[in-house]
Amino acid sequence: MSGLTPTRLTRASVAIVGAAESELGQCAPGTTPVDLMAQATRRALDDCGLNLADIDGVFTNASQLRMPTLSLCEYLGLKPRYQDGTGIGGSSFMTHVQHAMLAIEHGLCSVALVAYGSTQRSVSRAAASPREWNPYESPYKPFMPATAYALAASRHMHQYGTTRENLAAVAVAARQWALMNPVAWEKEPLTIEQVLAARMVSYPLTVRDCCLVTDGGGAIILTSAERARSLKQKPAYVLGVGECLSHASISNMPDLTITGAAQSGAIAYAMAGVGPQEVQTAQVYDAFTINTILFLEDLGFCPKGEGGRFVSEGWIAPGGGLPVNTSGGGLSYCHPGMYGLLVLIEAARQVRGDAGQRQVANCDVALAHGNGGVLSSQVTVLLGSGATI
Repeated sequence: MSGLTPTRLTRASVAIVGAAESELGQCAPGTTPVDLMAQATRRALDDCGLNLADIDGVFTNASQLRMPTLSLCEYLGLKPRYQDGTGIGGSSFMTHVQHAMLAIEHGLCSVALVAYGSTQRSVSRAAASPREWNPYESPYKPFMPATAYALAASRHMHQYGTTRENLAAVAVAARQWALMNPVAWEKEPLTIEQVLAARMVSYPLTVRDCCLVTDGGGAIILTSAERARSLKQKPAYVLGVGECLSHASISNMPDLTITGAAQSGAIAYAMAGVGPQEVQTAQVYDAFTINTILFLEDLGFCPKGEGGRFVSEGWIAPGGGLPVNTSGGGLSYCHPGMYGLLVLIEAARQVRGDAGQRQVANCDVALAHGNGGVLSSQVTVLLGSGATI
């Protein structure tokens, strides 16, 4: 990772001050993605004690809307001084955090809203997120995106001896966390055997190795660290951000066992001035069980090739040494198409200390990692409590 330097942002200059989900699961008939974004926005504003009129920066992305920022601003009656609709898949919202930091630091806005909404369960995933034709892959009729992630899983198994039981341990840990989350979709315990016996989707991934298909959305509010200290909630300071775009199609991924998280994490750690050993909880985008294993390795929590052993030893489950995806993750909590914003919400709650039964003790540093496409875009955000400033 030679040559990597911290991004030109000021550590902890900005904080997440409000965080909320919209309704999750399956929404009422007629609900739109903008309805969910607006609902989450209102809840996030209530969370921090700010008003709609305070928002002067808007950051959105949504697979069901052509111009989501315009749609949300019209719906809420906002006329922002700054807006951003960057779309790089499920990690878009981590990049929005970075862009909001830049905008706030340079006076382009003072209160930034990052929002997302999806009704993919109600309208079907295919309608909500249509696949683009790829002339080098589509003729072979892959079942995307599962097939792409199955390729990564198969290669990791071949190269490092990772087993299907290792993959299943990720799903079981996520379910154990979900059972502590009142709004999680899944309400029943899960075993390794049940994961292995579930319907095969794309070998070696069964349906229990794959994320949920739910409706839902979320919103976070960011402002300057100075203003954050006077608001309703404890701030979750943005300590570091890093990103890496490595490919678009899975056939162009340089190495199926190494993701761009290795680079995005290194940049974020350098900016934050911390290392993996100082992270008390990691919230990573677990669209498939292989994701968690790959990201734990690439973000420095265990050596490359040892992610399977790490999860099977119980490190990421309740009571383990590194609580991972404490909400239940995309595997058991919710997954409304692009899940990255929900990862940020859980990380902020853990740093603030208000995650309820699933709260990680003495959580001063939380990592939130977003993934977009088919392991294509990787963005890492490190959040810290007041003790880190």
